[in-house]
Amino acid sequence: MTLLPESADMITLAASYVAGKWGGGTGEQFAVTSPATGERIGAVGAAGAGDVDAAVAAAGTALVSSPWRDFSPAERAAALSRLADALTARKGELADLMTAEIGSPRKWSTFGQVLTAVGALRAYAAITPDYPFESTRPSATGGTVTVSQLPVGVVGAIIPWNTPLFIAALKLGPALSAGCTVVLKPSPDAPLSIGVLTKAIEEAGLPDGVVNLVNGGTATGAALMSHPAVDKISFTGSTTVGAQIAAACGSQIRRCSTELGGKSAAIVLPDAALESTVSGLVGGVMGNNGQLCAALTRIILPHSRYDEFTTALTTAVAGLSVGDPADRSTDIGPLINESARDRVEGFLQRARGEGATILTGGECLTGPGWFVTPAVVAATNDMEIAREEVFGPVAVVITYDDAQGDSAAVSIANDSKYGLVGAVWSADGDRAAAVASRLRVGSVAVNSTAVLDFGSPFGGFKQSGIGREGGPEGIAGFVEYQAVIR
Repeated sequence: MTLLPESADMITLAASYVAGKWGGGTGEQFAVTSPATGERIGAVGAAGAGDVDAAVAAAGTALVSSPWRDFSPAERAAALSRLADALTARKGELADLMTAEIGSPRKWSTFGQVLTAVGALRAYAAITPDYPFESTRPSATGGTVTVSQLPVGVVGAIIPWNTPLFIAALKLGPALSAGCTVVLKPSPDAPLSIGVLTKAIEEAGLPDGVVNLVNGGTATGAALMSHPAVDKISFTGSTTVGAQIAAACGSQIRRCSTELGGKSAAIVLPDAALESTVSGLVGGVMGNNGQLCAALTRIILPHSRYDEFTTALTTAVAGLSVGDPADRSTDIGPLINESARDRVEGFLQRARGEGATILTGGECLTGPGWFVTPAVVAATNDMEIAREEVFGPVAVVITYDDAQGDSAAVSIANDSKYGLVGAVWSADGDRAAAVASRLRVGSVAVNSTAVLDFGSPFGGFKQSGIGREGGPEGIAGFVEYQAVIR
């Protein structure tokens, strides 16, 4: 077993990283393949139940009897800052690695994959020293009450393949800020960048056992999720799996937070500027090859300007460069694997059957890799392609009757089982903000695609999840309140 060799074509990771040491495994391995070529670029071992036991035990020990237990909020913040520094020093290596294993376009990887993770950690480094972990107030009986926010305990953090380092940081930031310890479980489709994360954790000087790692597939995740010594599960992934995890945690009275799917709407008001709005819309739906939970995949256009915006959007999307994600001129790389490519193709085929019109793209390219050309689809909000998460480079345009006012657009945007993010474009910022406040979603960008601010809560309404990550609200999800009454 080799851990992240400095120069090799193949990277092999062991099944688990426990208390600062790699090892373990059932003997099974998962191949890591390049979505651009289909070639094997690495492998990762599968952690069994015993490996999960060891990781959870190490996290439990670090929680109660390691130096971590006595770290002050300021010391925890300093550790997060050092972790951000260590990742920044490796940003080129990490960006190259995630372009190789995920297919993220290289010109997107540095910011979209690495610097977002750094930003999340730095935000928590800034928030933690002043967070009210303890406060005192008068009691109703005439004495005082000291309210402490104590770490929830050992956290099982299950992260997806599409932005693994960023999602890991969104979980590590608030969990470590609160004083918790963590067992990370990456996706077997994209575990390699999390291997690099363990090096950064060591460089940051976090005590052994504070952050542990178990690799593997569904069985490994199930063992972590059901482990009796795990105090909270934090999961990011599909709504289907999130519902199963939430149900299992509920049956065990285990704390749980979930950040799940989205079918987010971008509302274009009739006075929106054409060029800047179209540029924002393309970035909002096509980032990371459309493989983002926060992608603005429903574009809601005013009837009075529908043809103008649709023509401009179709032209812009048709002009995107599709190809090798390592080439910095590439805009759209491959989907993560064959099943993802087939899923997108199926959505497009069924959309045609329902009467939708493919205005551009949607073609599966022959040759190596799992490429679909970026598509714009004219549909109505009752069609499957406008209601389900496609998770690929597909923008759906829907018209609304702007003669009926902004309420017509809001009604379509809110007519979804999801409620993760949204965006509103208008020449009048106050008007856009007023529309934004009426959307049943966790965060809304005005005249931009900045649907996530590292110092603010991120999460969804409805089937987009339960709980928040980001900002002080994120820390609140990793603490238990204790009142001492005197």
